[in-house]
Amino acid sequence: MNKTRVIPVLLLRGKGLVKTVKFKDPKYIGDPINSVRIFNEKEVDELVFLDITAAPEGRGPDYELLADIAGEAFMPMAYGGGITKLEQVQRIFALGFEKVVIDTAAYTSPQLICDAVGIYGSQSIVGCVDVRRTLLGRYELSSHAGKSKQSISLKDHVKELESLGVGEIIVNSVDRDGTQSGYDLKLIREVSASVSVPVVACGGASGIDDFAAAVNEAGASAVAAGSLFVFVGPHRAVLINYPDRTELARRLP
Repeated sequence: MNKTRVIPVLLLRGKGLVKTVKFKDPKYIGDPINSVRIFNEKEVDELVFLDITAAPEGRGPDYELLADIAGEAFMPMAYGGGITKLEQVQRIFALGFEKVVIDTAAYTSPQLICDAVGIYGSQSIVGCVDVRRTLLGRYELSSHAGKSKQSISLKDHVKELESLGVGEIIVNSVDRDGTQSGYDLKLIREVSASVSVPVVACGGASGIDDFAAAVNEAGASAVAAGSLFVFVGPHRAVLINYPDRTELARRLP
C-alpha cells in the first residue's frame, strides 16, 4: 500500500457540490452526501471539503450540512471555509472532522492558528494558500476564494504558516484549477523547499502521472485534485471516481 495520500477536494456552494475552472464558473456536480457515500465505497484516503462562498460572503460554516456529511463519511475529513473563530474550530471537530483548513483567516487572524494548534495539535490544522502566477512569472497570493490579493510573498507566508504551527500546507494553483493540465511543479517545488512540513499539491491533476511528478520531482508529500475525481471523458461527464489502488501503489511511494 502506498503511503502517499491521494485526496479528493470537494467544493461546497450552498447545499451542493460544484467544480470551478481557475476559481470561476462553478458547475454543479451533485449532492455532497451521495458523493461521500461513493467515496466510502472506493475507500479513499481522505476528503477535503472547502466552502467557496463562506469567506467571500462573510459567513461561517454550515454546521447542519457538515453534520450530515460527517454522519455518512467513513474516512478522515477536513473542512475549510469561513473559519474565523476558535469556537468554530471546536464545533467542526465536535461534528467528527479530523482537520480544519485555514486560508483567509491566516492573513486576518493568525492567532487563531496558534490557539487551535495549542488545543488540537499541529496534525489537525492545515494551512492553505491560493496562488496565481503573474504575467512576469511571480507568484501572487490571494484569499477569500481567490477574490482578494495579498501583498506578502509566497515564501514568507508559507514560512509564517509553519511557524504558527500548521501540520501541513495545501498549495493550490489558481491558474491550474479545473484545467487538468498538470500541477505547477515549480510552485510545488518552491514551497516544498521553503518549509519542512508536508506539502499537498493541488490544482491541475489529470492522472497518476501528475501525482507521481508532484511527489517525485517537486517534493510534495500528498496530492489532491478536484476535476479528476468528479469528471470523466473529454466532455467532462459528471461521475465520481478514484484511481485504481494497485496502480497508485505501483507509481507512488
